[in-house]
Amino acid sequence: MPRRFACSLGAALALWGALLASPGAVLADDAGATDVAPATRADAAEGSWLERARQKLATIWNDGRNELYVPLETYHLRSAYTREKIDSFNETPLGLGLGRGIYDADGDWHGLYAMGFQDSHYKPEYMVGYGYKTYWRLAGELKFGLGYSAFLTARADIGRYTPIPGILPLASLEYRDVSFDTAYVPGGRGNGNILFFWGKVRF
Repeated sequence: MPRRFACSLGAALALWGALLASPGAVLADDAGATDVAPATRADAAEGSWLERARQKLATIWNDGRNELYVPLETYHLRSAYTREKIDSFNETPLGLGLGRGIYDADGDWHGLYAMGFQDSHYKPEYMVGYGYKTYWRLAGELKFGLGYSAFLTARADIGRYTPIPGILPLASLEYRDVSFDTAYVPGGRGNGNILFFWGKVRF
């Protein structure tokens, strides 16, 4: 489990790197450079780690199945907000998302996705990321999953849509090609403490 978790986290970090990297950045070998110092063992290990992560992302994209994401509810924990604040929030996040997902040899899910939906203040929010879940069977084909999502999100009240990275825990109930998922946004009094729910269908 720790090795699978580390590899999937590596894929998430590689996704961040791909999204944040400069378009003009190239590897020295690709640029045809000849005056590069020999790679150290640490360099080689890092290169191998990045290559495995990139291969994982490529496998998801090339071999995975299409997935439809439907945001359902943004639930603000009542203990963290005043009644006035709760009444002012949008908790029906109209939106849609698309992704690609695949199950590995251990039955764990890996996915790439992009979603757009209304945030708590009725403004558009956009999200692109990587998700990982491992499962426990409950009965027949019904299973319970836990994992995480590493993502970039952009919304009006944070830097006027400046993309910011994040990692959130995931939980899900899944039956065949349909799942009911949630992510928890931690926080304090008057911020965070949100459960974001969505449905996902594989096709």
